Amino acid sequence: MGIVEDKIRDLKAREAKILKMGGEKAIAKEREKGKLTARERLNLLFDSGTFREIDMFVSHRCTNFGMEKIDIPSDGVITGHGLVDGRPVFAFSQDFTSRGGSLGEMHAKKICKVMDMAMKAGVPFVGMNDSGGARIQEGVDALSGFGQIFYRNALASGVIPQISAIMGTTAGGAVYSPAMTDWIFMVKNSSYMFITGPEVIKSVTGEEISFEDLGGAMAHNEKSGVSHFACESDADAIAKIKTLLSYLPSNNMEDPPIAPAEDDPHRVTPALDTIIPDSPNQSYDMKAVIGAIVDNGVFFEPHEFYAPNILIGFARLNGRSIGIIANQPSVMAGCLDINASDKATRFIRFCDAFNVPILTIADVPGYLPGSYQEWGGIIRHGAKLLWCYSEATVPKLLLVTRKDYGGSYLAMCSKDLGADMAFAWPTAQIAVMGAAGAANIIHRKEISGAADPKAKRAEKIQEYDDLFSNPYCAASRGYIDAVIVPSETRPRLIDALEIMCSKRETRPPKKHGNIPL
Repeated sequence: MGIVEDKIRDLKAREAKILKMGGEKAIAKEREKGKLTARERLNLLFDSGTFREIDMFVSHRCTNFGMEKIDIPSDGVITGHGLVDGRPVFAFSQDFTSRGGSLGEMHAKKICKVMDMAMKAGVPFVGMNDSGGARIQEGVDALSGFGQIFYRNALASGVIPQISAIMGTTAGGAVYSPAMTDWIFMVKNSSYMFITGPEVIKSVTGEEISFEDLGGAMAHNEKSGVSHFACESDADAIAKIKTLLSYLPSNNMEDPPIAPAEDDPHRVTPALDTIIPDSPNQSYDMKAVIGAIVDNGVFFEPHEFYAPNILIGFARLNGRSIGIIANQPSVMAGCLDINASDKATRFIRFCDAFNVPILTIADVPGYLPGSYQEWGGIIRHGAKLLWCYSEATVPKLLLVTRKDYGGSYLAMCSKDLGADMAFAWPTAQIAVMGAAGAANIIHRKEISGAADPKAKRAEKIQEYDDLFSNPYCAASRGYIDAVIVPSETRPRLIDALEIMCSKRETRPPKKHGNIPL
């Protein structure tokens, strides 16, 4: 056998050794937890046969604490590129079987290299996180590695979509990079995020708490809002990542891909004509409205469990990707609060950064009152909505289905904040406030001095109701472009989106604004 054959055989042997990762025992331990291996995750993400690994042979160079004798396959992370539904994507997948997926100097350099490549190529970047955090033996080199990744997360933000999947215990500095990306997917009962774990918390504060309650998928999907998706398994998370990518452009210079239109753009939905209850105090499910309007009723919803009084998500109208922000009357009457404001704000910014048109559906009685909200900064958080709608230059459509009062009317993308086309159903009530509250203020003296205050109050409420609890006053001023029959909403929105999809709008030159964070 010749020299070349020997060298090829040596290459194959080296590859085979690395492909064993942390060994059969370590892999079996992970499988017992219901987890896939780092390489299996990449194979699921990418179209069959398209993944190309980069830096397979990179190894650490730490000599502290006997580390020079320890071999870590691929230095604990697999990096490379491939195709997802035929479109290019860069990714990394941390290997917990190889020294706990701990991040050291070379581990970080591998991630930074593919991040740089993704930026140059203008393609999405997916990180599959399964790491115990910094490799302590490498000291400040490991910290530097985290810092270099964080820096690139900030540079890539708004340029290419960045997606993080948490697929194991991600602790300490390892949680910050995912938090700086656009979307976080977690897996129920097998993925965790926290700055300090339960043991440290117990030793410092005395508090006893489980991994799941502290940093599990539902804790971060319901309570903190750090995570956007709670998935049933690694495979489910990867499938949802692929779905998310299907709505997005590869970078900020492209428009989102247009899918084949399988739903009639002229379809009317008679059920919408009766979906609004007769009583303004009765609720209904806004998801039913969205489902009736969008292509095939498909609404891909992040943050389903966080701040459910507002809905965000992706859908299509005649094949075009759109982002939807909608009040949910069946939760807290659709009031805006601190968490809902934050949830909607970040989604608006993401859509605007990646050229995804925005549809806002408003049924909102106001901002949630109370000392907890005031002391928590509802003024500052609520102002973010006003800021981000004003800042967004993508096509912005507004549909008012029922209540749209006061500051919350403005906060849900009014004409004054740049809605390109605003529609209202005949059931819309666009006013400074509800009729009862307005009558109490405007006619306080007249009501209190009346022989029958109750009857006088009812009379004045009806008077205000007739004047303002409808869409026609706003329409008469041009704040609403058209009052439409609910069943005809889909074709009207599609026509508006088609005519506005070529919209071009500029803002004053500046480094950046100072958003009220």
